[in-house]
Amino acid sequence: MIGFLNGEIELLLRPHVIVNVGGIGYKVLVPENVYSNFKPGDKVKLFIYTYVREDEISLFGFIKPEDLRLFENLLLVSGIGPKTALNIFSFGTRADIENAIIKGDVTFFTSVPRLGTKNAQKIIIELKNKMGGLAALDLSGKDFEQNKEVVEALKAFGFSASESHKALREIKQQDLSTEEKIRLALKSLGKQ
Repeated sequence: MIGFLNGEIELLLRPHVIVNVGGIGYKVLVPENVYSNFKPGDKVKLFIYTYVREDEISLFGFIKPEDLRLFENLLLVSGIGPKTALNIFSFGTRADIENAIIKGDVTFFTSVPRLGTKNAQKIIIELKNKMGGLAALDLSGKDFEQNKEVVEALKAFGFSASESHKALREIKQQDLSTEEKIRLALKSLGKQ
């Protein structure tokens, strides 16, 4: 198992980079935002995830070990393969991804090609308790389910998902019913 590669960029073959390590070239898939910062001759250290299947062996590389850890957590979600997980990193930084999980921002994940609403919700549900301190999270999932209902109701009124999420974030009261949240969100959206 390869933990990391320390070498220099020999060749760029989007989305792969060829890393020369002591005269051996390793073909590594990297996120788009990492790829765009490389040029041939750059010295790099990439933390590696090795994906082995019957008909393929692929290396996925990350600049920081924390990025690799989040990537591995994404792979624990059923239905999320390594290429989809890598695509998520191409749409945001580790902090963006973690914030989307903590805040239950389904729209962040559905903006990733080939990642539908169902898998986006699975990512949030399965990884939410791994992000941040326990005090900041509702581990029961009650708020998440309730907020999902509120967003669906607001979308039925013609508001976009992002407008609905924004209105929900502006509600400061705790322990409200779904109907009360919808009413307050509508009031907030009506002021805009």
